Amino acid sequence: MNKTRLKKYAHLIASVGANVKKGQEVMIVAELDQPEFVKMLVEECYKLGAKKVSVDWDYQPLEKLAVKYQSQKTLSTLEDWQMKRWEHQLDVLPAKIYLTSEDPDGLKGVNQKKYSKARAARSLAIKPIRRKMENRYQWCIAGVPGAAWAKKVFPGMRTSVAVEKLWEAILDTSRVYDDPTLEWEKHNKNLIEKSSYLNSLGLKKLIYHSENGTDLTVGLIPEALFQGGGDTTTEGVYFNPNIPTEEVFTSPKRGEAEGIVYASLPLSYGGQLIENFWMKFEGGKVVESGAEKNAELLSEMLSADEGAAYLGECALVPYSSPIRESGVLFYNTLYDENAACHLAIGMGFTNVLRDFEKYTDDEAHALGINDSVTHVDFMIGTRDLSIVGIDKNDNEVKIFENGEWAF
Repeated sequence: MNKTRLKKYAHLIASVGANVKKGQEVMIVAELDQPEFVKMLVEECYKLGAKKVSVDWDYQPLEKLAVKYQSQKTLSTLEDWQMKRWEHQLDVLPAKIYLTSEDPDGLKGVNQKKYSKARAARSLAIKPIRRKMENRYQWCIAGVPGAAWAKKVFPGMRTSVAVEKLWEAILDTSRVYDDPTLEWEKHNKNLIEKSSYLNSLGLKKLIYHSENGTDLTVGLIPEALFQGGGDTTTEGVYFNPNIPTEEVFTSPKRGEAEGIVYASLPLSYGGQLIENFWMKFEGGKVVESGAEKNAELLSEMLSADEGAAYLGECALVPYSSPIRESGVLFYNTLYDENAACHLAIGMGFTNVLRDFEKYTDDEAHALGINDSVTHVDFMIGTRDLSIVGIDKNDNEVKIFENGEWAF
């Protein structure tokens, strides 16, 4: 891959994505797949004035061994030094960058119940710290190719060719062209315009229909806004959490979802793929679910805690998004969620509330923002998807028609 283009991508992640500020610490989490690119990214952070850049290296095969050999108690426990690291993050509020490259099937065969229980326990342990950090620091998730991931996306190709093809797909869908910063300015403006129009409608419900059987009604929170593009910290720092992004989203009202929804793409969760699955909602909660592949993992995901079976996000993405138009199925939620409308079960976003700073967590949850240790996006968009909004006067407004924006 052309190094000049890779440097543009590294700069995009550091400046437009995480928007690293002078004197700020930066934490990068990455797999072992692209060390040269990680080096580029670290340098870009320093060029922006970062005080210190640290890299945490992950390696999926080691995680698989940990699940196999560690006891449930050990696997579920965060040691004192690990908690101290989280406390340090709360103190300094670093910019955090996550580079995803893992194998979508890399944890195939692990004890699903054991792994899910451990993830939930660790998330619960750091939840109080993460709550205090929420909306106060910049973060960004972006992708780099891993060999196994590339082979999954482009089967039958030599590994080197598959990795190169995946690089091209990642850079194209991330708008890494002549001037990526300008491209993102224009893109964010478009997403903000869509959000503003939706917010002007005063919607109280969204009704989803697809020929695949999806028939779902979701309630909205009067105080919640639709958002798109970048986000802003409580200190006024603008950043882009996801590279790429094509969505306009909000958090729906807990307890107000009725009907059934069918996934339109596989879900990569916990290093495994859940395929051809569905969920049935009553009183806002998933009461039944099924899948052709990894139905047990789906059940474990929905039982991570009391809030894991409720909706935390409704996201609107046109079927003609650049990621869909690329023709690539990434088997990675960061990309595939931006190829289609999606929902998320689990934690909702308190910062979608108008003037969210004035609400405590308890007050935000009382308004209808769901609380959970998990947040999992799954794709539901189809070529024929229709979404109708119901406003406060019970008027119908077409939001999506035949998979596209209806306005």
